[in-house]
Amino acid sequence: MPQTVIPQLRITSAALSLSFYVDRLGFKVDWEHRFEPGFPLFVQLTRQGQTIFLTEHTGDCQVGGAVYFVVPDAAHCLAEFEQQGVVPTNPLASTPWGTREFLLTDPDGNRLRFASELQ
Repeated sequence: MPQTVIPQLRITSAALSLSFYVDRLGFKVDWEHRFEPGFPLFVQLTRQGQTIFLTEHTGDCQVGGAVYFVVPDAAHCLAEFEQQGVVPTNPLASTPWGTREFLLTDPDGNRLRFASELQ
């Protein structure tokens, strides 16, 4: 089934955030929009079929959001991120609800949790 909800996170610096999400986490920019040059950015990113919106618009949402990504193999995902110099906020760990998860924090403090089911 295709993704039916797209989480939206508030960012304060498009340059810092895009570097983190694209260069370090491997998201691809699907499209971006500015009403005029120099105006706030609104951008759609996708990584392995999972899409998010990032927005610099102050009225869209608040900084400090969270997204929960279900991935096939959290350990492999974390290893890919660590190869790009990403350090997890919380390390990979097993949970009481039957997943392996780790937490990242983006440059604005938004929380990104990546999880897979225990095998």
